[in-house]
Amino acid sequence: MTDFLDLVRKRQSVRKYSAREIEEEKISRCIEAVRLAPSACNSQPWKFIIVDDPELKLKVADASESKVLGFNKFAKNCPVIVAVVREAPNITSRLGMMLKNKPYPIMDVGIAVSHFCLQAADENLGTCIIGWFNEKKIKKLLGIPKRKRLDLLIAVGYAEDETVLPKQRKSAAQMSVKNKYA
Repeated sequence: MTDFLDLVRKRQSVRKYSAREIEEEKISRCIEAVRLAPSACNSQPWKFIIVDDPELKLKVADASESKVLGFNKFAKNCPVIVAVVREAPNITSRLGMMLKNKPYPIMDVGIAVSHFCLQAADENLGTCIIGWFNEKKIKKLLGIPKRKRLDLLIAVGYAEDETVLPKQRKSAAQMSVKNKYA
């Protein structure tokens, strides 16, 4: 197992994928990482749809592409796209949402997606989290009920180039403080 900070440094958004197929057990371990992810009141308000059928995956990728802005053209070249559907939270989480005015299911989905992507990085798979897509079209393609929310897509595959690029992030001092907001 990789040292955690090394794993976090390794995980990056990949937009160029090789044609190499992903071994089923690697996707299974990514899903297991999601299954073990924490959530408010153990609600687990998510469903991950693994799209690996080449024809269907191409249609989903096409529905994620912005012809005008040029977003997400790379999705056509990844071997797997994972659709992340937000499910209804359990009653305890729902009550907490109302009382505290916090969107726990959205936070929970973010944590679960992070677990998926970090496990993928540990499997030497590249990922790219996609938030720009035609939700209505993809929901129809994947048979997702209208009342459900398709929050994110994750492109998954082996990176064409495995070079880990340096991360451009705020310094620790710019994004954290002790004891009081400053």
